[in-house]
Amino acid sequence: MKTKYIAQVAELVLYSGYYRATKFVSDEFTVKATRQFKPDKRDRQESFIVTVGKPNYKERKFIALCKKAGETFPVRKIQLESF
Repeated sequence: MKTKYIAQVAELVLYSGYYRATKFVSDEFTVKATRQFKPDKRDRQESFIVTVGKPNYKERKFIALCKKAGETFPVRKIQLESF
């Protein structure tokens, strides 16, 4: 189950120009993939950091807003951040 979410966020960061993708599985569990360097056409390899576990401060604020709006978990849309 968790590997499915890891694959989703890693694939999204790999094939898009985004810096970070975060999937909110529950209010206490998030999956996040972060690109280490800016994408470059000359690169032959990519490097990512995958974080699995409790949400950080900014993500907890987003979860509180989701709960206030009545959003169900897991949140359907993956949150993206660019450089």
